[in-house]
Amino acid sequence: MLVVGELINASRKAIREAIEKQDAEAIQAIAMQEHEAGAHFLDMNAGIFVEKEAEYLMWLVQVVQAVVDGPCSIDSPNPKAIEAALAIHRGTPMINSISLETKRYEKMIPLIAGTDYKVVALCMGDRGMPETAEDRLNIADRLINKLVNRNVPMGNIYVDPLVQPISVNQTFGTAFLKAIELVRDAFPGVNVLCGLSNISYGLPGRQFVNQIFMAMAISRGLNGAIINPLDRRMMANIIVAEAMAGRDSYCMNYLRAFRAKKLEL
Repeated sequence: MLVVGELINASRKAIREAIEKQDAEAIQAIAMQEHEAGAHFLDMNAGIFVEKEAEYLMWLVQVVQAVVDGPCSIDSPNPKAIEAALAIHRGTPMINSISLETKRYEKMIPLIAGTDYKVVALCMGDRGMPETAEDRLNIADRLINKLVNRNVPMGNIYVDPLVQPISVNQTFGTAFLKAIELVRDAFPGVNVLCGLSNISYGLPGRQFVNQIFMAMAISRGLNGAIINPLDRRMMANIIVAEAMAGRDSYCMNYLRAFRAKKLEL
């Protein structure tokens, strides 16, 4: 499971204030915690600062990579902000994200084509959010083919079928789970990733809902998630679910996690 740490996001009050104050130590403390908890990429999002987004994204990347020896997920719909952050990023980043929306696609593809970047491909087109699994597959089909034709390796594509809250529509959870299977069956070399916490929006006890849904999604083929890696129960659930889904040879990852006391909640 590829884990993208979600905590360095300016929509969170503590992060917004740290960015405004240019409090590097506060950002670095969270980055190190996420990295040590097992995040493979750290998401950098400064989207609420529309006028200063590029400047703040660059600052976040520099501050984080000063203390964490790992790549970032550059999270923005603004290609200029992403380009600015890429200019100072060390290593191979993840670009979060591109979609089939015409304007967004045309602006993003020049930054991605022919690179070795990991790419989050949102199942969203000009008609907006898809509702059914088949709608998601249709968008994924067209978007994946466009990316491959622009020399983006299949294995670098992380399709995001878009999780929507079950508090709004009781079928949204099952539609997402079915979409995972449809995409993985149609494109065996492609990855499927999501921002999983949307599933519980509007509900009490959100962590519990998220943890159960993660296990269900892994059983269908999910192999990437943008989550809070400091949620020990979530990280433990991932390890167990992957073992039960046949993705942990001889349960070696489970055993290592057990010995490292990562399964103690």
